[in-house]
Amino acid sequence: MILHRYFARRFFVTFLGVLAVFALIMMFLDLVEQLRRYASADAGFADLIALTLLNTPQGIYEILPLIMILAAIALFLGLARSSELVVTRAAGRSALRALLAPLVVALLIGVGAVAVLNPIVAATSKEYEARGGALRGNASVLSIGSSGLWLRQGTDEGQTVIRAASANLDGTVLTDVTFITFAPDSGPARRVNADSAILTDGAWVLTNAKDWRFETDITPEAGAVQRAAMRIPSTLTPDQIRDSFGTPSSIPIWELPAFIGRLQAAGFSAQRHVVWLHSEIAQPFFLMAMVMIGASFTIRHQRGGRTGLMVMLAILLAFTIYFIRNFAQVLGENGQLPAALAAWAPPLAAMGLSLGILLHNEDG
Repeated sequence: MILHRYFARRFFVTFLGVLAVFALIMMFLDLVEQLRRYASADAGFADLIALTLLNTPQGIYEILPLIMILAAIALFLGLARSSELVVTRAAGRSALRALLAPLVVALLIGVGAVAVLNPIVAATSKEYEARGGALRGNASVLSIGSSGLWLRQGTDEGQTVIRAASANLDGTVLTDVTFITFAPDSGPARRVNADSAILTDGAWVLTNAKDWRFETDITPEAGAVQRAAMRIPSTLTPDQIRDSFGTPSSIPIWELPAFIGRLQAAGFSAQRHVVWLHSEIAQPFFLMAMVMIGASFTIRHQRGGRTGLMVMLAILLAFTIYFIRNFAQVLGENGQLPAALAAWAPPLAAMGLSLGILLHNEDG
């Protein structure tokens, strides 16, 4: 038990060191990128620092597997060079048992990252997009709540809020829809209810619509007009609506199942978010696979110039598994693979492959 605690503490300290180095590098690079991106915008240096701090957690979260394998390689190279692994074997402990403590630490780090860091990344990335959009003059036009789908558009008549019970996959066909237009310097000026609305080039085409005006002297109901078809000008495009969803990473994992339910109830495809949910749940096991890959090439006693080759092979294999994982996620998002298979197959396959290499190196 004392040996396991020693290896666990060594690995955790090594992980924190690698994490700190990458965090500083990413903050510096991101600050340079923010200076370039908002050079023409009315943004002060304090705004750019805030954007950098908000964007850094997302970048660290994305490269967490890389940090994990580098920490594993650094740990086992240090143990091999100091002959601590040789002493461990001489004491009757196999190298596989020495790997147990780093694997537990990697699992706990993965669980903590998904349970704690994921909501932090979701909040900071959402705030980053909001601040960046405000500096660029853009804003999200779509949100999905328990009461249905909500859109917002701006025209010469003023701002218009759109609520729909459901929509098609790209949000261009709405059903049971309500348009409420607000005048620039006053309150609501117009309300239109319709059975459906289709987004065309520059306008919504409504069917079976009822139009109320609030700026006339007569009561709105008395002046209401029923129309079989009508058009309402719009500045929205299908790309704007699709882009307003953002990425699944902007939603905390604790809220993601409910969001998926609302998304499906509104008529949109939630495949992308389902795949992301499974990938996040599988993240701790993927980090464990990174540790096993790093150990499989560096846990043996290093001889001469083979150390660099072993490290390079470990990193190349890790990048290959990472690429396969991203490729499987793309296939899952496109519906060509089941969501669970796309998320769980790469980490489990990587663990099996690295375990096979470890057993071959230890037992021949």
